[in-house]
Amino acid sequence: MILYEYPFNERIRTYLRLEHLFRRLGELVPREHALDHHYALTTIFEIMDVAARADLKSDVMRDIEKQKAVLNGYRGNPAISENVLDEVMGQLDRCFAALNEQPGKAGHALTENDWLMGLRSRVGIPGGTCGFDLPAYYAWQHKPADERRHAVQRWASTLSPLAESIHLLLKMLRDTGMPQKVVALGGQFQQNLPQGRTYQLLRLRIHSALNLVPEISGNRLMVSVRMMRHAADDRLHACSEDGSFELTLCA
Repeated sequence: MILYEYPFNERIRTYLRLEHLFRRLGELVPREHALDHHYALTTIFEIMDVAARADLKSDVMRDIEKQKAVLNGYRGNPAISENVLDEVMGQLDRCFAALNEQPGKAGHALTENDWLMGLRSRVGIPGGTCGFDLPAYYAWQHKPADERRHAVQRWASTLSPLAESIHLLLKMLRDTGMPQKVVALGGQFQQNLPQGRTYQLLRLRIHSALNLVPEISGNRLMVSVRMMRHAADDRLHACSEDGSFELTLCA
């Protein structure tokens, strides 16, 4: 099964982008090759660029407070385990405190590292990190793998509070959805959204054997899915066949 996700607002779009980058960073850091650590560093710079929005940190902290308020409303409910509730509340409290303790935007501490910022200014230039351009970085890439790994881990750790907060918020958002089996008749699917509830994320699971690519669009009133398929010319073309998939709406 292939999982596709579609955000209904810019805030969730940013969260998903950051989650994608943090997942890539987590894959690259433990590796040993200098090329892997090069792309780990470029991923850190990408995270800093995405997180550079002035209101991102306050958005995340505000969302944590909203989740805490929602969970507090379950206090005394016999169907809810108080131990589990306390555990999740503790996770939210820890994420909020860790973010609150960090000065400035995500990665602010790294901006004081002149060597890293010099590298950051070159990675966007095609071939800009060649040995003749950045001899100090070229020498760093020849250091032992453990030394490089520990350095990248230290730099990446400044982004950990944001990573943990994004991961927890998205997990809680995804847990609000109930999957339903639907069919795109003739390759088209539309569904009106109920009024009075604001959905933030659509999740779509489809079997890879169908060889279909869903094109998703949506707003607060409805969602639409059009099934596409790769043709021999390497382009996507609309598919007129029926296609079944699993749809989850998360609020």
